[in-house]
Parts: sequence; structure tokens; C-alpha cells
Amino acid sequence: MQQKPRWQHLARDYDSLGFQNAPDATLVLAERVIVRASMMVEKVFGWRPQELEGQSMRCLYPGETDFELVGERARRAMQEQPFYHDERFMRRKEGQIVWMEGRGRTLDQNDPHRLAIWTYRPLDPSLDSALGAASLLTATEKRIAGYLVNGFTSKEIAKSLNCSPRTVEVHRANMIRKMGVRNSFELVRRLLDNGTG
Repeated sequence: MQQKPRWQHLARDYDSLGFQNAPDATLVLAERVIVRASMMVEKVFGWRPQELEGQSMRCLYPGETDFELVGERARRAMQEQPFYHDERFMRRKEGQIVWMEGRGRTLDQNDPHRLAIWTYRPLDPSLDSALGAASLLTATEKRIAGYLVNGFTSKEIAKSLNCSPRTVEVHRANMIRKMGVRNSFELVRRLLDNGTG
């Protein structure tokens, strides 16, 4: 009697097998609450899938402002078409902020957050390399630089960091001086260029 290949015994439910072993961190969300998480989530975010299931996506964002703004941007875009793609900063379990590619698909364009599938992939280089100035910038400046690169205003950054917009402006001025650029636009370009160089 011929013996079945080992994979046939393991692959009774190909849909589940495909989801659990997908090469990117994959999440099924209902109203931005994680209802299913693939195994790659642990490598990408540091959380075991079971730890994330039942939690709000908020735990994967650097701050409340990020969570709200990215969510609203994705909601509006997916009302126009069911697929959405962007790059943003996200937070790993241990608190490290990493630059990620996010791809989402809603199953209800009238209410995009009702049920959606999202995949996440960390983008190289890592945050310190992406900011390119690890030896020059303080931890707070790196965090603010991350928001600047992601397109946040000083007011939005201040809200996320629970500080005043003036404090953000002071840090921004220090970064401009340290990086040897003339303005915020050049600062963001320098940060991005250093990440690819």
C-alpha cells in the first residue's frame, strides 16, 4: 500500500493552511478589532497570534493619533475602491517603532471597517537606518522624525506625544540644525535619502 506524502496529512484545510502560513503578517479585522492573526504576526510584530486576537488594532500603532488618522485615511480610500495600500510606522510588542507596508481589502465598501483583511510587511531599512541619523538624534527627535516622514503636522505630532506643538517645533528646529538642512522639507528628504543610501 502506497503511503500518502506527509503534507497531505497536514493539509486538510487548505484555506486555513494558506492563511496561517502566509508570508506576510495577515490580520482579519472586524471594526478594527483583530479577530484572526496569522503565524507571521509573531515575527513581524512580536506578538503571538493568540495574544492579538480580540485586541484593537490600536496596540500596533505608535499613538492614538496614528491609529485615528491612518484608519480614517484607509476608510475613505476603501469607500472608493476595495483595496488600499500605504506605508506607515507601526509598533512592535516591545515598543520598537518600525516602518511597514500595509495592504488592506474591505469586504464592505459602504462600511470599510466592518470586515477587512490586512497584510503587513516591515520595510528595510529598520527605523534607525530609515531615519539615518541614529547617532545624531535623541530618542524623542527620532520619534518626531518618524512622524514627520509619515506626513504628520506639528499639531498632530504634539497630540500623539502629549506635548505642545511648540515643543515639537523646538525639536524640529534642533533636527534641522543637526542634519545641516534649511527647512522641514529638506529635513524629510534627508531622512528619507539617508534611509536608502
